[in-house]
Amino acid sequence: MSKPIIKSWWKHGVMYQIYPRSFKDSNNDGIGDLEGIIQSLDYLQDVGVDGIWLSPIYRSPMYDFGYDVSDYCSIDPIFGTIANFKKLLKEAEKRNIAIIMDMVLNHTSHLHPWFVESRSSVDNPKRDWYIWHPGKNGKVPNNWMAAFGGRAWTWDELTRHYYLHLFTEQQPDLNWHNPEVKKAMVDVLRYWLDMGVKGFRFDVINYIVKDINVRSNPYRLRLTYPRRHDLQVHIYDRNQPEIHDILKELRQLLDSYGDTMSVGETYPNEGEKEPAMAASYQGNNDELHLSFDFSTIYARFNAREFECILKNWYHAIGDSGWPCHVLSNHDQSRAITRLANNDVRKAKLLAVMLLTQKGTPFIYYGEEIGMVDGKIKRSQIQDPLGKKYWPFHKGRDKARTPMQWDVTPNAGFSNGKPWLPVNSDYVTTNVLQQQRNKQSILHLYKDCIAIRRLHPALYAGDIEFVSAPDDVLLYKRVFKNEHLMIALNFSKAKKDVTIGVKGEVLLSSCGNSSMHSSHSSIHGGTLTLDAYEAVIIKVQ
Repeated sequence: MSKPIIKSWWKHGVMYQIYPRSFKDSNNDGIGDLEGIIQSLDYLQDVGVDGIWLSPIYRSPMYDFGYDVSDYCSIDPIFGTIANFKKLLKEAEKRNIAIIMDMVLNHTSHLHPWFVESRSSVDNPKRDWYIWHPGKNGKVPNNWMAAFGGRAWTWDELTRHYYLHLFTEQQPDLNWHNPEVKKAMVDVLRYWLDMGVKGFRFDVINYIVKDINVRSNPYRLRLTYPRRHDLQVHIYDRNQPEIHDILKELRQLLDSYGDTMSVGETYPNEGEKEPAMAASYQGNNDELHLSFDFSTIYARFNAREFECILKNWYHAIGDSGWPCHVLSNHDQSRAITRLANNDVRKAKLLAVMLLTQKGTPFIYYGEEIGMVDGKIKRSQIQDPLGKKYWPFHKGRDKARTPMQWDVTPNAGFSNGKPWLPVNSDYVTTNVLQQQRNKQSILHLYKDCIAIRRLHPALYAGDIEFVSAPDDVLLYKRVFKNEHLMIALNFSKAKKDVTIGVKGEVLLSSCGNSSMHSSHSSIHGGTLTLDAYEAVIIKVQ
């Protein structure tokens, strides 16, 4: 029996993460909003996007810019209204683009009514909705540390107990051992699914259940900036077995709404590559639909290292799961800076690699135009992590600078003062300029996505890595009788590669400057790759 083509949009499609504060400002208050996203949908459709993941837009006091939710069922006024959101859903659907919401299940804002009630009295019905502890021998309950600095426990003078927060003290952790919490959060998910949302990205999903005995984590030796949190092996404050049962229930809920999806942020011990952990949260295709392996975030620009990372990820996922791939997001330095030293040639290679892997690719806003990390002065820092640890860790603002649309002041993002400074290179790196330049990285993304959409081998096929010279990554994508070969030269020097097949070049990242321009032929089974060139070949 022949293998059927995968139909699920989230498997064969391309996902695009928008950090709403930084995408497009429609009312000139300096902060991006929903109407700005609506105005940009034609652009995203032209790029070839199938789904948009929105970072949080819920009502929030913004201590962590939306990841501290005070009302899960309303839109924060800085982004718009429920009416604006419904309009976004409708307009996106017209363009066959699904909307995915960022859902924060681990914690709420300290101003959420649930926590206000919980901390009001030890006898309040919602007391057990959060994690409270009287302490041990007059001290904190254990050694858990917060990701944003200091201990993960804060003393509440009113009820004379500590409450747990794995992030800022304004983000108290929910108690998922309490079935009432699960029921309330399921109701939240239903609210948005009923409205037409097609799925969720679950924030730090492997954190939601903690050791019921609140045991201390062991320490490890590791060179890191001064954050004790990173020196712990996080055995007891994340990755508890009960999470899997919760995810199975959430999967049943999502599947009851048809072709919806979930993707989980499964965060590893800092600096570690843990693909097996990430894959485990897909269960036997009955938990998360997708899970992020952040091994690529910790990689170097090296062919053999990427080959090893990708092979390990596919092995961990196995036959029952489905991989996804990411190079940048709102918490990390942009890949073009982190991996490519702001070299657009390298960024193009990474784009081809991302879009030709087996699985679902995730693009971070601005990645498709080669936006680099911003240069943020200390006085301009907004991120609580940067404020706490500057200069050892300058925060995440550098990856959140405003989208660069054109050459007008503030790069066309806003007519007001942007909440973060616009990158100084916006005059040469912007959407309008790159739309006019067929050799731009934007056109490479569009062309590669178009090729991906046309060829089942790319969106539904198997992958096989092929032996290649040092600095070259070579692999096949195969579906039924269709065979494609992808060759990536990670070197600054030309490389001769024996591929052993004849074929037609569908795309070269070097464009017209390459001897392998589109639709040229490979006859002798050998090709010469230019520096940092990526080539897609249809095998004949």
